[in-house]
Amino acid sequence: MQKRDWTQLWLEYGRKRDCGNGAYVTEAAVAGFSEENRIVAHALEELKNGVEGMLGIGIHMGSDIRQATLALRKFGAESRQEPENGAAEKAAAQQPESNLVWKEEAAGEKRDSLGIEKVKNGIKEGGFYLKEEKGILTLWAADEKGLLYGVFALLRQIAMERPLKDMELFSNPDNPLRMYNHWDNMDGSIERGYSGESFFFRQDKILVDQRTRDYARFVSSIGINGVVINNVNVKQAATWLITERYFKELAAMSEIFADYGIKLYLSLNFAAPLELGGPDSADPLDPEVRQWWQRKMEEVFKNIPNLGGFLVKADSEGRPGPFTYGRTQADGANMLADLVKPYGGLIIWRCFVYNCTQDWRDYKTDRARAGYDNFIAQDGDYHDNVILQIKNGPMDFQVREPVSPLLGGLKKTNQMLEVQAAQEYTGHQIDVCYLIPLFKEVLEFPTYCTESRPAEECQGETESRPAEECQGGTESRPAEECQGGTEKLPAEECCDRVADIIGGRTFGNVHTGFAAVCNTGNDRNWTGNDLAAANFYGFGRLAFCTSLTAEEIAEEWIRLTLSNEEEVVEKVKKILLNSRAVYEKYTAPLGIGWMVTPNTHYGCSVDGYEYSRWGTYHRADHLGLGVDRSRQGTGYAQQYNEPNASMYDNMETCPEELLLFFHHVPYTYRLKSGKTLIQHIYDTHFEGVDEVEEMISLWESLEGKVPESVYKTVRERFDRQLYNAKEWRDQVNSYFYRKSGIGDEKGRKIY
Repeated sequence: MQKRDWTQLWLEYGRKRDCGNGAYVTEAAVAGFSEENRIVAHALEELKNGVEGMLGIGIHMGSDIRQATLALRKFGAESRQEPENGAAEKAAAQQPESNLVWKEEAAGEKRDSLGIEKVKNGIKEGGFYLKEEKGILTLWAADEKGLLYGVFALLRQIAMERPLKDMELFSNPDNPLRMYNHWDNMDGSIERGYSGESFFFRQDKILVDQRTRDYARFVSSIGINGVVINNVNVKQAATWLITERYFKELAAMSEIFADYGIKLYLSLNFAAPLELGGPDSADPLDPEVRQWWQRKMEEVFKNIPNLGGFLVKADSEGRPGPFTYGRTQADGANMLADLVKPYGGLIIWRCFVYNCTQDWRDYKTDRARAGYDNFIAQDGDYHDNVILQIKNGPMDFQVREPVSPLLGGLKKTNQMLEVQAAQEYTGHQIDVCYLIPLFKEVLEFPTYCTESRPAEECQGETESRPAEECQGGTESRPAEECQGGTEKLPAEECCDRVADIIGGRTFGNVHTGFAAVCNTGNDRNWTGNDLAAANFYGFGRLAFCTSLTAEEIAEEWIRLTLSNEEEVVEKVKKILLNSRAVYEKYTAPLGIGWMVTPNTHYGCSVDGYEYSRWGTYHRADHLGLGVDRSRQGTGYAQQYNEPNASMYDNMETCPEELLLFFHHVPYTYRLKSGKTLIQHIYDTHFEGVDEVEEMISLWESLEGKVPESVYKTVRERFDRQLYNAKEWRDQVNSYFYRKSGIGDEKGRKIY
């Protein structure tokens, strides 16, 4: 085996307290699965290594399922023998109340942390049911992927030192496609890379080695089932990935991914015919172009097994696309979709399409409008194997921006939510910024995309779910308040959250999902800052199970990666859960965004993009700041369904965290806190620096209680974060003091 110069992240499998768990994993047997299947083989290998490493005992793989203390069963297998009480069949026959059930002993009584009394669903593709009863631990799964995910779930419980006795864990994947988009370039660089160079490419060559396998292992352990390995901005050598030059290496990588239940995807250059010696056009309606692509797809899928399809960025930031030829985005996507369909392929078409030559003097043209304006008229025009990939916000992964109105605007088109686990605008993995709370906010956003959905159909996975059981993340939430993001969402409008749309529940779509831009590199710790791995881990867990909270995911990651010691868990959890709010305070409160250094997007430059062609303005003058996106301004707020459109349109009802995104606000305007806007700016920037210092103090108290290498790396990053926070504070406060002429009420030093 190749020597590893990198950490094993949350799969280190170091020694843990037994907690009585060893009794359940001394003997294991498999029913209904072939141990020769590569996914099954890796699941069993992981089980053996995990048990041996964490509990110090060898696990014997037996042949008699009846004698096993750990039974691994496939639903529907003829060879299975059910327990007398028929627990598995009962679980399979019932309907869901939640994705996840976890039961444990607490104060002598069984409790259910999610407020669910029973498991009420059959296992679906990739799902599993794990239950301890009468000294026997049983893992049921529908397929090989479910077995693998279930084994990883079991190992997580052992790693977190949670007793397996009386455990009941049930989970189906919430999203059909759970994907990482990497922005790796073939020269070895990574666009928005903050953790070393690429481990996929180097000097225009594809790397396939032990790190490839470790990566596949990591992401499969958190439920990822699709990976795009190359930058969506396809340039130079990357265009040639669909040629014979790279088929051998791609096939080898694809095989490794397949061993862990992952499909390989490639970013595609829409203008490839022009660059690879084909027709002198890329017009999607040109018969010669179509024929060229038909031959190319036949060649590609023949030579790269386990290829899931292609990710395409077109007509944005200089990338060629259908607009060049007077065609629609649907024309371009559908042409490719038709040609990959015989091979089961998907075309994932990014909705990041906008005019990047805006004039700062034009107050009506608004980049935020572009996604909706370019795609809404084509709703229903896309073929069934096309997925539109939509960024969480209308701009570009900002610290705070509203949910894109395309999510909930499109009603006849497959949709995938795109977020950024890489910290492009949130601190470059220098500043700590735990992003899972942001992802949760987006998932729980009520879109109001259905006007008359009956309450009894709420939640999409059942035909007759009672209104009083409609989900929303609480134990007994009334139907009239169903749906997690608002307090009084009517039951008839339930199932309109972003999570419901991308999970396929709202409109019954099959090809939907959740994607994140990821920039893991060849650094020892994969993410540059060890704490940034919480985003890498957290996205996968959330994509698989959207009902998990940001706090639950943070605690999992801390226990798996750093320590089970309660002091460490509580202090690091506090750092993570507060980090985004802290970052927002000293950078861009109230949704203003974009006051960053051009190109790098790290550090403060208040006017960095103010007069650029990118259309990302803050519109500050001597009277106030913010962009008027109301009915009287750019009209962007009107792209939302009601009542969201009216809420955003009115300065008094607009959520304050987005106030400057939607409105140009006087410096003297009083917020709900009673502070003026200008005083809020001053206060938050001073508070942000103070709170970074508090995070540093918390981290310093953990010296000797977390791995030394982790402690040192994070401590060094905190020094850089503190410097950065002070720069933001001083530059922003000075800028707006000079713009407004209004001093700080507290008399603090502003330059």
